[in-house]
Amino acid sequence: MNVLKWIRAAAFVSIVLGAGLVVAEDYPPAYPRTGVTQVLENSRVFVWEVHWLNGIKQPIHRHRYDMAGVYLRYGPIVVTTPDGRARPSEPFDVPRPYYQPRDITHKEEGSGGPNDPERLAIMVDLREPNPTGAVSSSKMEPAFPREGAKDVIDNERVREWDYTWIPSTDPTKPAQMRVYTRDSVQIFFSGGTIRYRTADGKETTKAVAMKDAFFIPQDTVRSEEAISGEPRAITIELK
Repeated sequence: MNVLKWIRAAAFVSIVLGAGLVVAEDYPPAYPRTGVTQVLENSRVFVWEVHWLNGIKQPIHRHRYDMAGVYLRYGPIVVTTPDGRARPSEPFDVPRPYYQPRDITHKEEGSGGPNDPERLAIMVDLREPNPTGAVSSSKMEPAFPREGAKDVIDNERVREWDYTWIPSTDPTKPAQMRVYTRDSVQIFFSGGTIRYRTADGKETTKAVAMKDAFFIPQDTVRSEEAISGEPRAITIELK
């Protein structure tokens, strides 16, 4: 009889736990949601422009991917876990590079008043890691590290660099050719104009602005120099 009771109890616990797993899996993904716009998508990443809108209710969600990104503007938010625990945010300086592992479950809601800023970020959901784990075999100087670049995050999924392009004081000296050794996402915090030259001599100029985000494939070879302003970006190298 005791054995039978034990079996029934074990079966009940299994059913309860199984139901709990089903409920957990029913949480929607973090993105898209109100205030979020998709910027780009490919086989490596989803890139999102995220606004935490004050006074807008949000659902509990689950981050299904490891996530990297950069906060571009601070605004107060409250983060609430499924058990109801709420944690107000603390102010921080921007740009703020960011990384978060997958399976975080919570809701995030803007908590400012009518005259308070709303938080803004570009967030990057990371699909599976580089299937080969390979980096570029080029002998050329890598895009990063480079002089003036700050290594701000380095872990098993990403390496993030904070870099500002400063106009050259010697316009006769060409910018150095460099190779992006990994697939990368480049997110701009401040704008300007950058001149790019490729190895075959092709030249283009691009005006960039805050929150612009671009995917740069591995083995991209080019030189880069600011010709107006001092563009600043966080570049996320994907591992």
